Amino acid sequence: MLRAEDQLVRRVATSSGDIAYAAVGSGPPLLVGGWWCSHLTLNWADPLFRAYLGRLAEHFTVVRYDQPGRGASGPGRALTPLDLESEVEMISELVDLLQMERFALLGASSGAAVAAGLAAGIPRRVHRLVLYGAYARGTDIAPEAARRAMVDAIAAHWGLGSRLLADVFVPGASNIERERFARFQRQSATAEQAARSLTASYALDATEYLAALKVPTTVIHRRNDRAIPFTLGLDVARRVRNSVMVELPGDDHFPWRGDAAAVADATLAGLGHRVRVHPADLGRKAITDREREILELVAEGLTDIQIGERLMLSPHTVHRHVANARAKLGVRSRAAAAAALKDRRADHS
Repeated sequence: MLRAEDQLVRRVATSSGDIAYAAVGSGPPLLVGGWWCSHLTLNWADPLFRAYLGRLAEHFTVVRYDQPGRGASGPGRALTPLDLESEVEMISELVDLLQMERFALLGASSGAAVAAGLAAGIPRRVHRLVLYGAYARGTDIAPEAARRAMVDAIAAHWGLGSRLLADVFVPGASNIERERFARFQRQSATAEQAARSLTASYALDATEYLAALKVPTTVIHRRNDRAIPFTLGLDVARRVRNSVMVELPGDDHFPWRGDAAAVADATLAGLGHRVRVHPADLGRKAITDREREILELVAEGLTDIQIGERLMLSPHTVHRHVANARAKLGVRSRAAAAAALKDRRADHS
């Protein structure tokens, strides 16, 4: 697994302002973008995020960036929200400056629109495109009243707004994890920046770019995504000629949460890599982040009561998670489940 010190953040000057970027891994370049409140340094501090990117970095040099004035690129001069065309131009300038003559492209969430625009504009340089958690039009995400209420909540009280967004983006997280993510959002952007960014995301319309795509494209979407409905992913796939649609279980929007290995494997397959599946994983359902967290504490010798106290869960809830994990792993005891999880992680490391 990649370590926190494996990432080095650099800066490059563009006509839109300074852009911070980072590259990890080895192999042909893979440009990645699109996280909500992206921050190269703060995102990289999350072990789940590093594990997900690390899987991709086994095959690619993964390049990420923060927009001018945002995340690790800021603070900079005040920037009005970039419209889609302007952001595509900005990223086109970035790849030129980084001398990325031919590369693969992964666009997630609102970043999928930018990725589609880039791939449509320079198809000879983008050889594969993966769109994860994507949508064609921001107005389709939620009714107008709901969109306006969310933006108003962020602008009026960023503390409350960040917690509301945490409920959407990390639905399966514990209260502690939700508060951690809410704090991350506030560290990554001011209330004004977040409100303008969300407004811009709702205003995105990538329909013309999607229709113009000629690059081999894979669309990946979780069936119960709470932030971007699955139907919007299907809509994207229908708009892209000859695209491949990959449906995955789960309700998390961020690919590094939930069954992140399945998302990474589907992404690698879309980028042209064959993914090796360990025989022990065939026919088994994915272990959730919570089940994994609890089994790690079981391995430390903690009881259900002790685990519940540490994670602020009832012993009954802990017992249910352990039972679910045992069923998925096909073992009969708590100790065997913890050992099987450890063996599985060793196989994939």
